[in-house]
Amino acid sequence: MSSHSDSYRRGPMLFRGDKIPSVTADASLLAPDQGSAWSREDPWRVMRIQAEFVEGFGSLADLGPAISVFGSAREKPDSPWYSKGVEVGKLLCDAGFGVITGGGPGIMEAANKGAHEAGGTSVGLGIELPFEQGMNEYVNQGISFRYFFVRKMMFVKYSLGFIVMPGGFGTLDELFEAITLVQTGKVKSFPIVLVGTSFWGGMMDWVHESLIGQGMASPADELLITLVDTPEEAVNAVAKGIHELAANTRNHASKDGAAGKPSAGGFGKRTK
Repeated sequence: MSSHSDSYRRGPMLFRGDKIPSVTADASLLAPDQGSAWSREDPWRVMRIQAEFVEGFGSLADLGPAISVFGSAREKPDSPWYSKGVEVGKLLCDAGFGVITGGGPGIMEAANKGAHEAGGTSVGLGIELPFEQGMNEYVNQGISFRYFFVRKMMFVKYSLGFIVMPGGFGTLDELFEAITLVQTGKVKSFPIVLVGTSFWGGMMDWVHESLIGQGMASPADELLITLVDTPEEAVNAVAKGIHELAANTRNHASKDGAAGKPSAGGFGKRTK
């Protein structure tokens, strides 16, 4: 993995030495006080953003059924969570799914490693960051993005469900965006599985007691999440959810003559 001082990737481009940019494309897009410069620069940005969508759609169109695995970039190969990430990747491929991660180190690398060692599809969706992470060595299909929102679209569009392992703010961002898209009906319900009751249990208690307890969310929203402890439970839960949602869609189609919105089924249970 190259350090920031050695090399830097922005989309398809590689920079080294004094050519390394001082700000990311996202930071440049969101920078305040740009004056009238936006009128000249932003139309070209739109073209770059469009190109990223086209590249992502074209690269992933034939991916097949896949599950996104999220988790901390900081976990080391000798950590228990890294080992569980490897097992999750392997079991997903054994169940017939490809694995999609952010392509970086830690739990992302672990899930890609499990998929790679199982002979399955191991996808990495990288992102330009102020520090260079690079694509981990277990990715066999990788795409690097300039813009977070384009990358997020690819995670949702090409995944049948999410398995979320312990992680930091980036993992929370991905988790709650997925929940919001399902809750608001922007995407059809798909299984969202959290791994690790010791890590996620406090957050789920807060959701139940504060968000739902104080009327900030509805009781049904809690049912959008399944909390488990082992890789086997995680893969079984996501596969079960996909099959239930497919059956619900078929039932709605046969009754109404058109596919309706699948229900959340039996999600929300904590399994031991």
